[in-house]
Formats: sequence, structure tokens, C-alpha cells
Amino acid sequence: MDERAKRSGNTATVTRALRIFSFCAAIVLGAGALLGGMPGEDPATAQGSNSFTGVASCAGSTCHGRSEGNGAVVRQDEIATWQEPSAVSGAHSRAYAVLSGQRGRQIAQSLGWDDATSRSECLGCHSTFVPTSQRGARFQTNDGVGCESCHGAASGWLASHYTVGATHNANVARGLTPLDRPQARAKVCLDCHYGSANEGQFVTHAMMAAGHPRISFELDLFSAFQQHHNVDADYIRRKRAPDNVQMWAVGQAEAVARATDLFARPALANEGVFPQFYFYDCHSCHRQIFDSADRNLTFETNPGRPIQFGQPPFNDENIIMLDAVSQALAPGRAASFRSASRAFHDAMGDGWPQAQQAAMALRGEAARLSDALAQRSYGGNDAFAVIGVIGARATTARFTDYAGSAQAVMAVDTLLNALVTQDRITIGAAAGIRADLNRAYEAVRSPQAFRPAAYRSALGSAVTAIERLR
Repeated sequence: MDERAKRSGNTATVTRALRIFSFCAAIVLGAGALLGGMPGEDPATAQGSNSFTGVASCAGSTCHGRSEGNGAVVRQDEIATWQEPSAVSGAHSRAYAVLSGQRGRQIAQSLGWDDATSRSECLGCHSTFVPTSQRGARFQTNDGVGCESCHGAASGWLASHYTVGATHNANVARGLTPLDRPQARAKVCLDCHYGSANEGQFVTHAMMAAGHPRISFELDLFSAFQQHHNVDADYIRRKRAPDNVQMWAVGQAEAVARATDLFARPALANEGVFPQFYFYDCHSCHRQIFDSADRNLTFETNPGRPIQFGQPPFNDENIIMLDAVSQALAPGRAASFRSASRAFHDAMGDGWPQAQQAAMALRGEAARLSDALAQRSYGGNDAFAVIGVIGARATTARFTDYAGSAQAVMAVDTLLNALVTQDRITIGAAAGIRADLNRAYEAVRSPQAFRPAAYRSALGSAVTAIERLR
């Protein structure tokens, strides 16, 4: 299959995946990933002594500012893709502007802020948020989530990364963020697409109550939305051929590690006398309440969560996916991860000290899974194996919740796309499965319209059809 056909298949996947993004805050508000430091790292020191030169420093017509992607080595129209006003690929460039839009103004008003564009709580993810001392002459905050938000402060590598003989490893040594490495990419993206302990990179329940969308994360699909380059022979020679299954799997592991790390921090885990409800499953509480003779349960028992009846459950959509990953791709770590996840849910009913300790234990298991998934080789039937595990559970009570169901649809879509990219199945065969996937997407289009029975039926049909192609 030639590269153009594969890119066409990727485009079809992205187009259909847009159905699910009513619950993805990054796309709705244009929030983007920021600095690549670990949680708790000071953004002022995360890039060392390098300074941020601004989007304009990358926008020359001989660099990344062409109107057409006809460069000899790289496309060179990356800025145009980043700025595209009508496409998901332009969401990062629009991130700052949405702060002064209608929803941004409403959120600021509810929270008692004069202007969201001046609040660090917003700028941490809606801009390249760095101290004034690290800003170059062409740096502008209103660029939104610019090139250096993901690629790192450019002053150390800007002048050398395009020279004859320059290598990717040398650029990384000068401060370029190695986004070709799944763990590094996941950490960068999660800073805003889940949160971090850095200033301005944590969405509180108060912000969501004021109107900020719920946060959701899936690394491979989000990467497809923001891919500004071609994975051609030159890219593979300089870096390596990316693997969609690995990217998705490592993303799930890093998401669990990040969620439990932040939850274990007392400064983030509480909001006044209440726990920080950001960490919990929104839809376990936000349901219609009726006062009638027949009770209307607002809580569904989930066998994967050994918690007390009526207790708000931790939002475990990525835990559900990582459990499936471990079963299929890292069976040696599966039992210990599942035990730690169950212990975490159980500890939530015991008290804060027990929950904090269990969260850190689960974080450790997720981190070890991330390392194992990043280091293993991929190929063969890996994508089929993960789809099989998810499909076997998709019609069971483990997927009682909207968030977990939405993650399952995204996962099957991502893995189906991986099978096309790997030449395991044809674009035509994948297209024949699209009707079922589209029905599954429609069933999880929004929390208000979530139809569990329709979702299970549609996703089950898609998985069965994929299995036939194995």
C-alpha cells in the first residue's frame, strides 16, 4: 500500500472519530499540550536555560511557513496546518482566542474573574505559558499553543536543526522534545489533556461547573489530529516508524500514572471540605433525579469497581483500557495491575490516607506497564489481540459507564486504523466496518444521548467483523 493511500485511510478515521469529540475538552476549547516536564516540575525550569523564540521564528517560507506542503525534506506547510481555522489540526492555534469567546467569558464571569486571557489558570494550557525572562523577542502569548509548547524551547536547537549533518539525537540533546518516543509524547500531551501540578495546568471541578468541558485523553487519536508531518522514508531514517498500537497503549498507561499521581497530592485532591470532584466520574452524579413511587437509580454496579453503593467512583476510563492492554500485551503484569486497581477503588471507601497510598501503588503499576509497553516490539496480531479483549468486555457490565464506553469506541477505531497502516487489512475492508463504528460513535455522542444497549450492539458488531479478518 503506498503512503498516499495510508494517509487517506488515516483521514477517514479522523473524520469519523470527530463524532466522539463532544466530550473532549481539548477539541471543544482548543486546549493544547504544554511543557514536557513531569508533574510538579516548575515551568520556569522545565526547559533549563533555553528561551522560547515564538511561532514567528518557525514561520519563514524556507522553513515551516509555506502555503503548500512541497518541501524536499519536510512538508514546510506546518504553520498553515497549525493555523487552519476550520480543522481540528488548527485547534492549538485557536486555544488562546477561545478564552475571549462566549464560553470563555461565561466561565470567567462565574468564577469571578475579570478576563480569562489574563488568568494563569487558563493560560497554562491555552498558551505557551512561560515566564517573561524566558521569552524571546518574537514570542507572543496570543499565539496560543505554539510550536514550542510541544517541541520545547527552541533557542538551543533552532539554528542547528536544519543544518547539513544535523541529527535528531543532537537536536534532542540541545533541548528538542523527543515526541517520537511514546512516553515523552504522552507526558507532554497529558500536561493539558489531563493535567499536571504545574501552574495553570489543572482543571478543577469549579471550572467544569462554570462551563469547562470534561477532560478526556487518547494519545494515538489525538496525535492523528495534530500530525503536521509525513511519515516517509526520511522520517523513519531520522527517527523510526511510529507504531499506532504502541502509541495508544503507552498513552493509556501514562494517563493512569498521571491521574493517580495528581490524585495522591493533597493540594489537588481536595477542594474545601469536599474532595476534588474533577477526579471522579461526572455521570455517576450528574443524572436526572425523580421523586416517584418507583425508584430511579443514579448509580450502576460495576464489577470492576469494588466500592460502596452510592459512593462517587473515580473516573477509571483509562484504567479500564489499561487493564485490557495488560491482558493482551503485557500478561506478566496484568494480575498485579488489576489487583492494584481494585485495591484503589476499595480504598476510596476507607479514608484519605488509604486512598492516597493505594493511588501511589496503582501509579507504580501503571508506570511499570508503561515501561514494558514502550520497550516491547510490536507487530503480528497485537492490534487484533487488544480489540478482542475490549470486544469481549464491551457487552458486559464492565462498560456500564459513559466514559469507559467512549474510550472503548476510540480504542477500536484507533486499533482498526493501525491494522490498515500495518497492511494487515485493506482500506476497503475497514470501510465496510465503518457503519457499525459510526453507530457506536453516535451512541456515545454525548452523555445526554448515551444509549448503552445501542453502543454495545454496534461496537460488538464492529469487533466481530474485525475478528473475521484476523
